[in-house]
Amino acid sequence: MTTTAVSPAMVGRQADLSWLEGLLSETRDGAPRTVVLGGEAGIGKTRLLREFRARLDPDVRYLAGQCVDLGSVASPYAPVKTALRALVAEIGAEAALEAVGPGRTALTALLPELGPSDGDAASTTPDGAAAAGRLHEAIAVLLESASRERATVLVVEDLHWVDAASLALLRFLMRALTEARVLLVMTYRTEDVGRGHPLRGFLSEVERDRWVDRRELSRLTRAQTVKMARALITEVAAEEAIESIARRSEGVPFFIEELVGIDGCRDEEPLPDTLRDLLLARYERLSDGAQELLRLIATGGVRISHGLLAEVHAGDAAAIDAGAREAVIGGVLTIDGDDYAFRHALVREAILADLLPGERARFHARYAEAYERSAGRRRVAAEISFHWLGAHDAVRAYPATIQAMREARASAAFATAAQLGERALSLWDVVPDAEALGGMGKVELMGRTGAYLRNAGESERALALVKAALAECPADDPQVARLLRDQAFVLANLARPGAVALLRRSLELLPEDALLQRATVLTGLAGRLMIDGAGEESIRVADEAAAVADRIDSDRYRSIATNIAAVSIAERGDVERGLAQLELAREYADGDGPALLRYFVNASDLRHLIGDFRAALRLAEEGFERAREEGLERSSGVILASNAIDPLMALGEWEQADRLIERSLSLVPSTSFEMYVQRARIWAILWRGDVAGATAALRAARSGLNAVMDVELQARLGVGRVLAELALESDDLPGAVRELGRLFAEQHVPHAGYALPYLWAASRVIAAARRDPAAAELGADEVADREARLRSLLDAAQWPTRTTWVPVFEAELAAADDVAAWEAAVEAADRPDSPVVLRSHTRLGLARAHLAAGDRVAARAAVESAIAVADLTGIGLVRAHAEAFARSAGLAALHAAGTAHADGEEYDPLEDLTARERQVLDLIAEGLSNRQIGERLFISGKTASVHVSAILRKLGASTRTEAAVRVGALR
Repeated sequence: MTTTAVSPAMVGRQADLSWLEGLLSETRDGAPRTVVLGGEAGIGKTRLLREFRARLDPDVRYLAGQCVDLGSVASPYAPVKTALRALVAEIGAEAALEAVGPGRTALTALLPELGPSDGDAASTTPDGAAAAGRLHEAIAVLLESASRERATVLVVEDLHWVDAASLALLRFLMRALTEARVLLVMTYRTEDVGRGHPLRGFLSEVERDRWVDRRELSRLTRAQTVKMARALITEVAAEEAIESIARRSEGVPFFIEELVGIDGCRDEEPLPDTLRDLLLARYERLSDGAQELLRLIATGGVRISHGLLAEVHAGDAAAIDAGAREAVIGGVLTIDGDDYAFRHALVREAILADLLPGERARFHARYAEAYERSAGRRRVAAEISFHWLGAHDAVRAYPATIQAMREARASAAFATAAQLGERALSLWDVVPDAEALGGMGKVELMGRTGAYLRNAGESERALALVKAALAECPADDPQVARLLRDQAFVLANLARPGAVALLRRSLELLPEDALLQRATVLTGLAGRLMIDGAGEESIRVADEAAAVADRIDSDRYRSIATNIAAVSIAERGDVERGLAQLELAREYADGDGPALLRYFVNASDLRHLIGDFRAALRLAEEGFERAREEGLERSSGVILASNAIDPLMALGEWEQADRLIERSLSLVPSTSFEMYVQRARIWAILWRGDVAGATAALRAARSGLNAVMDVELQARLGVGRVLAELALESDDLPGAVRELGRLFAEQHVPHAGYALPYLWAASRVIAAARRDPAAAELGADEVADREARLRSLLDAAQWPTRTTWVPVFEAELAAADDVAAWEAAVEAADRPDSPVVLRSHTRLGLARAHLAAGDRVAARAAVESAIAVADLTGIGLVRAHAEAFARSAGLAALHAAGTAHADGEEYDPLEDLTARERQVLDLIAEGLSNRQIGERLFISGKTASVHVSAILRKLGASTRTEAAVRVGALR
């Protein structure tokens, strides 16, 4: 009987193949897609992709890379570099560099053969994380540019071995390639992704991404298994043997091939008892020389080049050729260009497990030496480190690990650099004179590794390592100042307190002549003081930083210092001078990416706070594009997106704001950056009328919001306003009062631009509490005290938009029938520096005032105007309140809200009340207090007060008496 090693026809995967081709068709039409293809070992993932590739049209480009199994620390970007090198070989290095533009430095750091880099692509400074973003952006731009000419399929196989840097890049590409004709395909082995595997979180993320299609290949059916077995056999086999193959293979295509390949269809041939025996069956039929060659290749990986094999093999070329030919004919190896590859990774793993300990160490040493000889031509330190560790030679592994760490950092693979740094630290105590071998002391290594962890987003681990480094560092060591600075930056990333004190201590320890470090610490300290609301000290420290910048002639630090001082000057009331200083900071930046982005962040925010929404939006959008160019979309880009979202919502451009919110959150930003976007998202959901949705969004984000509020004053004001408004709209008046606690705790309000909207929200809470102190769980004197505190804070909040907010504030706290106050509020709300939410809200307030004053005609006109404006500006919350008010007040002939059912019957405003609320309303009409209502209905007085508040809101009544009168008239 004769057989073939591989089935000539793919069996049972036509539906999967059609699925891939359908997604490619969408991609070619301009809709990029991502495919995550999973399945157990041997299920046919690679075969499916091979068939898919064979059927591609000539105008489709196919790029492929395979993750490398180097143990716990993989070589950074290994699969991506393979694919990119194929692309560069096709389009040319010059075209590739021209396509990426400003990202050429990052790309040449990854692929040094493209030309000399302009310097390190990464650093351990606080801006070091920017390098990873620049590289990601450069690769995305390159793929996007290439896909304009030819639709591109980018395949990354064996994701279960993926390195952290490649995984971060793939996560970025999935979201960044929004306009590229790129089909991204990733495969992984399901059984190798266990608990704690870094891929598990990634797979959970893609489940929620609507642009990602995930599929797991299933085993073949019995009929398909039989069909495949027959296709592999070129002569008639006994039915009993075919049935045995079908039963033993359990529908796994690779096992079918292996069973057939060892003549498993012969009745007289015993089948292997274990999977290991099956995987080694072909191997064990080969000669001793071929088996040794396979063991050597297995030590090197799933595939190795012929040239590398020749370097590590102890025999001559003829022996290699003979052994390789035998392995290929025997169905163990395949040839792919100049590479030898195992027909399946499972076979390689079984052979690798068959190595003797001494043999394994000897083979690893050969590979390490071979890689060392080629180290001058390419970056292979990670491979050298891996193989010397496999050879149990820590002394030679250590310097290779340090070099691999540096190479990973240079290519912005911070997560891998951190892993290698941790590996080096684990070797420190077993390597004689590790400091001389690695070129740095242990504390420095700990500090660098901590910085890499921080830049990789592993802030918790970074904090622990920096603390450990400080514990080991002598108090008089100059490194203490740098470590304290790093600890401060980590705390800031985690939105935890303590950064200011650490920066002060770092500054004290820095030598006077350490000017660059002093500039870094001074600007960091000034920025934290600004965020904390310590404006006067922030200006002083920023001025000191500017003086240091002058001494070292650094426009970057001069710009940053001027920028921070400008914001603090504006927040202290001198807005015009602050704006002028900001423009000076922009002049100093003059093309410097990080400094210029700081300008865009603060300038756009300040323009929004003074009500210049169009200018704020323009600056934020310009800055956002610059952040993308700089590869900082996940950091500065998210802040700038937030700064664009706020003016968009102020202008009523909700759909554009939604798109920015969705994109920003998809980038998985740090805690503090994400929370600004979450705050905007919750507020938008609320004011567009979905109170339940806003509550759910708050529940999911609450812990992060609280963390940022604890350390940033502007967050306390911005988020506090949202929390108070949401509690108020959720009929939780006591909760709304409690949310004002942070505001009342402020001794003064330095951020008047943030404080004024919060004071407006607070005025609505206090107005509700004044109408029903018991419902607010306050006494009348307590309500009066809080109102007095609000007014004192309002008096202190001097700001250009004060002319908008004060009339609205006063109207909220005016008498129920004070029409003049609400007319003034409407006039203020119609100013161009007023957010659109105020326009419909104040008109509804005017309608209520007219009704309380007895003018139903004017009330009807005002509520109709409120509904019309709410519809025009998308303020669903006001629309709902206006409709409820109109119904409860019996205002007929409302063109938008209507007062009749579809069947023409008159609408009864009491329909909005629950059965319990109707019982409470009857007792209100009898003149009972909340306590008396509670006793009558066997509920607590507090519960009764909640029902009363809900009734007043639903009926649009200001007082209990008004509610009783209206109900009497309706009945």
